[in-house]
Amino acid sequence: MSKLLLHVCCGPCAIYVAKKLRGDYQLESNLKFDCMLFFYNPNIWPEEEYQKRLAEVKRWATKSNLSLIEGKYEHEKWQESVKGLEKEPEGCARCSTCFKVRLEESAKYAKANGYEYFASTLTIGRNKKADIINPIGQSLAEKYCLTFIAGDWKKNHGQEESQRLVKEEEMYRQNYCGCEFSLRIDN
Repeated sequence: MSKLLLHVCCGPCAIYVAKKLRGDYQLESNLKFDCMLFFYNPNIWPEEEYQKRLAEVKRWATKSNLSLIEGKYEHEKWQESVKGLEKEPEGCARCSTCFKVRLEESAKYAKANGYEYFASTLTIGRNKKADIINPIGQSLAEKYCLTFIAGDWKKNHGQEESQRLVKEEEMYRQNYCGCEFSLRIDN
């Protein structure tokens, strides 16, 4: 079974995608992966929210017998990467930059630790566009000589199944994307 590093943004996004990639659901390619979860989300603010999301991923990963690696919480570095984009509407340049920051750190970790594959749970989010996220992942895969497993995980009833699993697991579900700018806009 091939090793895959799966960037996860939160428990609700991870639950279905990780199960799908490890073979609990049929994958179009019939590949099954030995998934390692990678929580790298310096965009999440405030830090208490970051810790709450991380704790929920840890709880679920332990219950599901999945290993989890926590990346560094580098919120100031993330803020610097989106400097000048603070007033961008959701889904535009700030979000694309944020996706690239998180996926690049995932690709770097995957390359440095002997993974051939990496993927992200980001496209399961209802407001996260696969046509923006997947090309970023593909580009980074080329840069780091990896294979990016692209998907629009919300399609083919993925989002509905994810919501069902979240309810079944009584999982914490946040009410905004993560950064202070989405908190300001969403709430």
